[in-house]
Amino acid sequence: MIQRIQTIYFILAALCFGSMFFLPMAISPVATQGFFTDQAYTVTDHPILLAETVLGMVLALGSIFLYTNRSLQVKMGYAVILVAIALPVCSFLFLSGSGAGVEQTASVQQQAGLFIPVGAIVFAILAMIRIRKDEQLVKSMDRLR
Repeated sequence: MIQRIQTIYFILAALCFGSMFFLPMAISPVATQGFFTDQAYTVTDHPILLAETVLGMVLALGSIFLYTNRSLQVKMGYAVILVAIALPVCSFLFLSGSGAGVEQTASVQQQAGLFIPVGAIVFAILAMIRIRKDEQLVKSMDRLR
């Protein structure tokens, strides 16, 4: 339902994942062979990073429509957090394993796209807190009947 605050939190988490398509995770002043041919390292440079980003968006948006099943909605929130943690870890592993020389990796500068998944984690945690508050409210209302 749109009137619940956790819906807004899940939308913001999905927007965090969506912004990964527009913000680079790292840049290099020198164009090199591999990920930095365009001097920017983005989620579209590797298919696994692209799949993780799309999966995070789908999970965050899909959990909005599970308002009737709160326990499944919480599990989807945990999945969003897991994907948001895996995204920068995998990007770092792919970047360090790309075979770039030591002199080239020293000139790589981290960008905002590497830290955006932290926002998705925060919004998913806030959404799960609100889901649990809704569960407590429903249980207390059932006791009053």
